Amino acid sequence: MNPATLSTQERIMFELRELYLDYGYRPYKVGKFEEYDLYMRNKKFLASEQVLSFSDTNGRLKALKPDVTLSIVKNAKDDGRVQKLCYTETVYRVPRNAYGFREIMQTGLECIGRVDDYAAGEVLMLAARSLGRISERYVLDVSNVGVLSGVLAEEPIGDADSARILAAIGEKNLHGLGAICGQLSVSQKTRERLEALVSACGPLEQTLARVARLDLPQSSREALGELRRMSDMLAAYGVKNVNLDFSVVNDMDYYNGLVFRGFVEGIPAGVLSGGRYDNLLSRMGKRGEAIGFAVYLDQLERFMEQKADFGTDALVLYDDTTDPLEIVRAAETLRARGLSVRVQREEEPRPPCREVVRPGKEANV
Repeated sequence: MNPATLSTQERIMFELRELYLDYGYRPYKVGKFEEYDLYMRNKKFLASEQVLSFSDTNGRLKALKPDVTLSIVKNAKDDGRVQKLCYTETVYRVPRNAYGFREIMQTGLECIGRVDDYAAGEVLMLAARSLGRISERYVLDVSNVGVLSGVLAEEPIGDADSARILAAIGEKNLHGLGAICGQLSVSQKTRERLEALVSACGPLEQTLARVARLDLPQSSREALGELRRMSDMLAAYGVKNVNLDFSVVNDMDYYNGLVFRGFVEGIPAGVLSGGRYDNLLSRMGKRGEAIGFAVYLDQLERFMEQKADFGTDALVLYDDTTDPLEIVRAAETLRARGLSVRVQREEEPRPPCREVVRPGKEANV
């Protein structure tokens, strides 16, 4: 396969697959259909809550899968062994800021079993290098939900109110955060802690040093310790362009610990999202821990779509007077030179090409 003929999406898909295979992640294939109830029970985990469903011949309600991770977790072996899996799958959902269902290619990886510091650091490194395969101008935003949950645990507020606070933090809306804290009678100390964390954003190592000086609960400091260990590992890998950003938040019913999101220049939305989801395993009756991420290839369709300068390398033209054997010889001679060749009649519209050949006649370049 000539790499020059691949679209940006196809090229990146193949490069990422090779990257994951190089680190021992085993290709995993899931089916197109799942029980509809799987997604209804875990709507908050989905990028979009809209699910394309249909009735099977046995009357059971099925769905075209809008997510890969849920299917992998559902079918994962619960034997205590570490499973390192990678995939490239089509999901069916309504993309962000769009209308109507689409088939979306998604690639990513999952590490399920015992997720120690090495495993988590490896996944973070692969997330950063995945972004680097897309563009040199990328940033990976990293957070740890344990830092924020440790602060919120100091207040007598429920899950719904915590979710409101996290939503304001996710938007970096300090005014909205202050208003919610006022409505919930959150202490001034907690409010100041939250505002300081929201405002702390920048290169991972330097920002961690600033955050370490804040007055934070012990559980938040333990989560910061994990971020420090991840920072050290990423530095050992030589990974750059990693920021600490506490506005990267996910639903705490599913996620715990590390969460991260990746961006590349030229695309306003994130092209990569991931995190640690031990809570999802527990909710689905599985033991162990898990961390993973997905790269949303549909976001790349508007990004650096490099069309080839030419449709083919060479174009062989013929008419009714041309000997078919001359056409074959001319085309095969060009292909023997390693060129891509299109053969067509003279009167048809010409696609772009580098070289034009008319068998038995003078060649034009």
